Amino acid sequence: MLTSIERLLLVRGVPIFKELRDDFLVRLASIMNEVSYPSGKMIFAQGQEGRSLYIVVAGKVRVHIGDKDLAILDKGSCFGEMSLFDAEPRSASVTAISNCDCLVLTQQQLYEAIDETPDIAVNIIRLLSRRIRSQNDQLNKQNDQLNALQASK
Repeated sequence: MLTSIERLLLVRGVPIFKELRDDFLVRLASIMNEVSYPSGKMIFAQGQEGRSLYIVVAGKVRVHIGDKDLAILDKGSCFGEMSLFDAEPRSASVTAISNCDCLVLTQQQLYEAIDETPDIAVNIIRLLSRRIRSQNDQLNKQNDQLNALQASK
């Protein structure tokens, strides 16, 4: 179990919460549930309904679609945030690749926090935008490689 100070330090390091007041972060961190997953355990599957954001406290997880890895996340990373804002199913699966501890923030807890501190929503939008840009960069690199390969034939 994490102490209150450990929770605060961890949550403060997560990009979507970085610029928020410590008094607010203490309250937010205190309402999150701490959950443990053994290595190999699927935390959630692509297509499942999701209503929670996860913060990796210890260990590593892989974000994947089938056998294709999209990201490897470790301490201080968050995942699952997209499902908090739309009613769509999870876009990828997440599996623990080592024993893993996470803090979990539910949609209801987040909405109540946003009512109190709207800056959280702006920070989440920034995070999602960075992730989309990163995916676009990867697609553009793949397209450039494919075009170069086709041009060399």
